[in-house]
Amino acid sequence: MDGRELKPYDLRAQEAQFLRNENGFLRAERDHYRKEWYFGAENGTGPIMKLDPSRFPDPGRKEGHPAALRPLPEQIDAHQQVPLPQDSDGRPSCPHCNSCLLDLEKHERIIEDIIPAKVVVTCYHTTSGFCPCCRKRIESRALEQPPAANIPHGQLGLNALATGVLLRVTHRLPFRAVSQVLADLPGITVSAGAITRQVQRIAGWLEKEYEHLKLDLRAAPQVYVDETGWRTDGKNGYVWTVATPRQTLYHIDPSRGGAVIEKLLGKAFGGTLVSDFYSAYSTMDCKKQKCLVHLLRELTETSEKSPEFAASTFHRKTKRLIKEMLLLKGKWDQLSDEQYTLRVCRLEDRLDQLADANYDEPNAKRIGKRMRKFKKELTAFLLDKNLEGTNNIAERAIRPLVVTRKITGGSRSEKGADAFAKLASLLRTAGQQGKNTLATIKSLLIAAWTAGKPAAIPK
Repeated sequence: MDGRELKPYDLRAQEAQFLRNENGFLRAERDHYRKEWYFGAENGTGPIMKLDPSRFPDPGRKEGHPAALRPLPEQIDAHQQVPLPQDSDGRPSCPHCNSCLLDLEKHERIIEDIIPAKVVVTCYHTTSGFCPCCRKRIESRALEQPPAANIPHGQLGLNALATGVLLRVTHRLPFRAVSQVLADLPGITVSAGAITRQVQRIAGWLEKEYEHLKLDLRAAPQVYVDETGWRTDGKNGYVWTVATPRQTLYHIDPSRGGAVIEKLLGKAFGGTLVSDFYSAYSTMDCKKQKCLVHLLRELTETSEKSPEFAASTFHRKTKRLIKEMLLLKGKWDQLSDEQYTLRVCRLEDRLDQLADANYDEPNAKRIGKRMRKFKKELTAFLLDKNLEGTNNIAERAIRPLVVTRKITGGSRSEKGADAFAKLASLLRTAGQQGKNTLATIKSLLIAAWTAGKPAAIPK
């Protein structure tokens, strides 16, 4: 390099050296004040006084609340004595300096751990015979044995099948990741394609449970519905959800029309349908309740886009009315019947005035028209104690599938989409009822394999 090239290089080197020296000085100064703060805060004296704890609250529970700890194990499976090191005379000694230990104490240190998984191969010795009445061969089968299949290798057992479904459906792992987990933990070799076929096979076994769930929802006094996008084999479609606080049904369909919800709930559905303002739900001939949170969201988003609408009395009064309606429902048990009914009537009168008025502002005119159209469906929840004024139950139920869609991109086949919807429905329902999902899968499979065994998920 010539002199012109060396000069900028020397300047950068000098600057770097200066910054390193300054950094060292600042580190030393920081350590000095850190010590000064520590000792001053400990005894309340010194340059820095003790800090006021109220200004820096702990991120955990408030003072006075019991600690949130894991529960103690119900039983201890093994006891192991752990002796101290001993010196040459057999006395307990320090492992660091070999000094004799005094004032010995006994302790109990409870450790919870898991047993490393391993593959267990079972050979079932069965017997078969031909039934002249049924015109087919009948083979004996153990309770936890899957239906026999003539394949050159071993079948996957109950635990492997249930674990695969749990990882795929509940924990949303891709098929290759499920295959890798089974290979890493228990050491069972199964391809991603085989897991795909087994998931579809399991969904076929649990078809009746899915249909029973659908019938239970058709008889529910109120259901909460929602839908979102879902791609199947690269084509756009939709996943629908019908939910209650204890049950959830998923259905994947290429259509977003009203015929889908009618197919799921049936034409004779006699309960109350809680939904957003999507027009497909209007095809159902039943009682309805529209989600007030969706209306609030519409008001907020419109006010952000239109300053004229944000400044209008319609925006302010409608927002206040919706909040008062939701607050009033929370006072159902606090007010007498006469007081509650009187307040409901007043809110309905205010709703009539807002919906029937004429507005010059375009957004107020549009939302007012919607309120006028769904007037009775905005206040139905005020007259039914068990009915909510929002669609949150359905939105919470559909959120896991939205996450799954972002991870996997949807389903690669119609069979895969159908299987996923059925299994996700049953596992979500089990979780809503506080059941162990892995145990639920196994009990459902055993019930499906055994004729006449009752369903594992109650109504």
